[in-house]
Amino acid sequence: MDFTFNEDQLVFHDSVKSFLTNEVTPERIREQWTTESGRSSDLWDQLAELGLTAMTVPEAFGGLGMNELDFILLAEECGYVALAEPLVDTVLVAVPLINSLGNEQKHFKESWLPRIAEGKATVAVGHQNNPLVADAHIADLLLLPNGNEVHAVPSEQVELLLNESVDPSRKLYKVTWTPSAETLVANEEEGKKLWEATLNRGALAAAAQQLGLARRIVDLSVDYTYERKQFGKPVGSFQAVKHHMANVAVKIEFAKAPLYRAAYDIAEGLSTAGRSVSHAKLATSEAALLGAKNGIQVHGAMGYTWEVDLHIFMKRAWALDASYGSQGFHKKRVKDSLLAEGALLGAGNSFVN
Repeated sequence: MDFTFNEDQLVFHDSVKSFLTNEVTPERIREQWTTESGRSSDLWDQLAELGLTAMTVPEAFGGLGMNELDFILLAEECGYVALAEPLVDTVLVAVPLINSLGNEQKHFKESWLPRIAEGKATVAVGHQNNPLVADAHIADLLLLPNGNEVHAVPSEQVELLLNESVDPSRKLYKVTWTPSAETLVANEEEGKKLWEATLNRGALAAAAQQLGLARRIVDLSVDYTYERKQFGKPVGSFQAVKHHMANVAVKIEFAKAPLYRAAYDIAEGLSTAGRSVSHAKLATSEAALLGAKNGIQVHGAMGYTWEVDLHIFMKRAWALDASYGSQGFHKKRVKDSLLAEGALLGAGNSFVN
């Protein structure tokens, strides 16, 4: 079995990485903090032109028909630049949820998926594990739970209350709405499966961004420590400082395989997806949080200041840590899976459906 990404995936990744690095700068992020929405319609249009909003939309609805494994490297790069726009949640969470609705919702899919692919409509997703809904203020449609039911609620039918986040780029809202037969798109039985799958996809989306954030924090910290000097030498040349960043780099490398494995399991519909996603979320969060801790330390007193870009990425890592399940939740899922009676463990069962 070939576990490497193919040439097309890598070329697309390099192209998108270059675009994001050039366009989504810390300066642009800071500028968006001062706007009412905190979002850039121009940037969203550019992302749509690149085909990113269409990646997981089926070809029958005007999309590219790709899967989670095709997008996971791009989601990581979105984390690397701390992209504020809800691209990752759109591609990995909202689109698959809509596409997974039953055949009786064909007209609903035909109404929304082509518009999402073109970048002309945005969808926010609520979940039982996330009491606050991200980007509800710019959404044309909200997919919300009522028990295990799935409701598709137009933006004009909800009331929003902003809840401040530790990350200024995160726009989280308490959503007040009234369930009705007109908004129901999946009943309790069907909805339970849909919300379970949405939890996995949301956690995967957060995990991918966490890995990118960890990488960016290391890069920022290394650059800073080679610019700052003590005793006539860059502080980055001191062994103790090197060890701080090396420890994070090790965590990053060990988190890559669980993340890509989780994307594979979801893309292939494997029964191990839940365990793999929780493993990935734990591993990437550990790397990102250690990166934030050590990054502050090697920055010295400057690490606590607003002027240094470190806090942009550090605060995003803190915010995503509890998104789509806390560490305790995901540790329990891994434990329950490994200790379950008849659990298939060992290398020979790594890719059993």
